[in-house]
Amino acid sequence: MAETATTLHALIQAGADEATALSSPGGVPLTFGALRALTESTVASLNAQGIGRGDRVAIVLDNGPEMAAAFIAIAAGTTSAPLNPAYKADEFEFYLTDLNAKLLVAAEGSQSPAVAVAEKLGVPVVRLTPTPEQGAGSFTLAFPAGTVTPAANSGPAHPDDIGLVLHTSGTTSRPKIVPLKQSNVCASARNIRTTLAFTAEDRGLNIMPLFHIHGLIAGILAPLSAGGQVCCTPGFNALKFFGWMSEVRPTWYTAVPTMHQAILGRAARNKEIIAANPLRFIRSSSSSMPPQVMKEIEDVFGAPLLEAYGMTEAAHQMASNPLPPRPHYAGSVGIAAGPEIAIVDEDGEPLPAGETGEIVIRGDNVMAGYENNEKANADAFTKQGWFRTGDQGTLSPEGYLSITGRLKEIINRGGEKISPREVDEILMDHPAVSQCITFAMPHDKLGEDVVAAIVLREGHDVLSEKELRGFASERLAPFKVPAKIIFLEEIPKGATGKLQRIGLAQKLGLV
Repeated sequence: MAETATTLHALIQAGADEATALSSPGGVPLTFGALRALTESTVASLNAQGIGRGDRVAIVLDNGPEMAAAFIAIAAGTTSAPLNPAYKADEFEFYLTDLNAKLLVAAEGSQSPAVAVAEKLGVPVVRLTPTPEQGAGSFTLAFPAGTVTPAANSGPAHPDDIGLVLHTSGTTSRPKIVPLKQSNVCASARNIRTTLAFTAEDRGLNIMPLFHIHGLIAGILAPLSAGGQVCCTPGFNALKFFGWMSEVRPTWYTAVPTMHQAILGRAARNKEIIAANPLRFIRSSSSSMPPQVMKEIEDVFGAPLLEAYGMTEAAHQMASNPLPPRPHYAGSVGIAAGPEIAIVDEDGEPLPAGETGEIVIRGDNVMAGYENNEKANADAFTKQGWFRTGDQGTLSPEGYLSITGRLKEIINRGGEKISPREVDEILMDHPAVSQCITFAMPHDKLGEDVVAAIVLREGHDVLSEKELRGFASERLAPFKVPAKIIFLEEIPKGATGKLQRIGLAQKLGLV
């Protein structure tokens, strides 16, 4: 096992040569031996083209085994920069320029706007052709013609080299560049592997996007670092999930709450598949899991649902609920799972257990700082080296962390501070409510007021706004009861399936 791997090259040495590393529904498995050979040949090809350690390679590929393998192979010897394939041309232009990309990897035949943008910017485009008959994720690369000087910094990356660059989601400001060292990425993979006790016997079913830290680290690297295998799907599809489950026979999967809820919506008609393929655990991360949904999933799957807490700046995981026999709690994201965690006041001073304040972290999975952004770094790090997460929460005396909300999302209604999550949880207790998101709407006198968007359960289409506000008013102080409740077929989501409170009022045309 890659116990102390501090580079991706070392991390993928964990599995036995003939053991499966990557697979895909209906595909030929790719062994660890083949993944290692593919990684070495890819790094050698890139080096021969003048691309080496520290050079930024943008990757625009659809979800699936090629994206997983290309990320590993490229990141093992350069700085990988996976980008969301759904971006528009102007977004690709921003990211390719901001990253100072030296190369773009795109699928052969891909008409992605990224290709035209790269050509306009003078960034060479490398075409990736899958060779699925040689194993899920295997590929060849075709480089543009021309003479190049071999890379000065060749070979596998070193622990302090930047292995992965991602941007923050930028809901309230310009996206910031998060540079993650090889050692940060490997530390996070190790932390997740330890938390979930991964072994070579584990099979993951990856439904997470692979341009996102959750999918890359928890979905792919953590299980591979234990010699386990991952089946890479083309992306989340609730209609296909149970078919994949039946074929792949996974021991676990990780997802965001909106995906879990969609899976739950189809679980009743797939009871036999669930019974025939028992899961060791289910993991949830990237946004808060409503306790009602957690209970329903555990009842349906007969497996613990472990909520974890992650962010890009920490190479994903910071806290996680532990496996049984240790307790896991609805409404808590668990105990510190890698980095140290503390709660501090506005001056950065530690608070005692049970007090509410800002969650701060430090550890070997946490980035050293945002790139070229002194102001953001001055705001983000305390004098003691703690990273400010921007989340508000409390730690119990037993060390379980509960998040009360994003500091930026706390609703300030005429000086009264309201946690949107608290309102969500009350409204989710109504039997007709399937999904809920509470958010702020500008108000001319109060500054902000409380609004909730609701998706009803199938067959419950007669619930009125007045009735639901009445339900809320029995359990919430009057100032916390939503001034307005809107009913939607679907709540708009971000690119990674997260519900985003900030900016939702504008998105829904309420402003």
